[in-house]
Amino acid sequence: QVQLVEIGGGWVQAGGSLRLSCAASGRTFSRYAMGWFRQAPGNERDFVAGINWSGSTKYADAVKGRFTISRDNAKNTVYLQMNSLKPEDTAVYYCAAAMNFMLVARAPDYWGQGTQVTVSS
Repeated sequence: QVQLVEIGGGWVQAGGSLRLSCAASGRTFSRYAMGWFRQAPGNERDFVAGINWSGSTKYADAVKGRFTISRDNAKNTVYLQMNSLKPEDTAVYYCAAAMNFMLVARAPDYWGQGTQVTVSS
């Protein structure tokens, strides 16, 4: 069982930056692939970024070059650095964990409760 808690959401003007953190419980954090998703009102929950245990990453096309996912296995934490934010990035952002990197973008095993990110124009 893994519990995930996101922090770091908030309000920012377009062009600004935010960093989200996700703290995970459990001593097996390093075994999990981690991911970030987002869901805007009226939309489905979409994959944003993923990272495996060794640091390999993948990103949705909409955020490539602007967002960076990273992890610190010693701190059981995964991060999402978001730069050059746009109003269309406004959403609730969710942290997720999966035992398989191939599945982290499609069918994570665990979810956080979400944190709101609002980007104003």
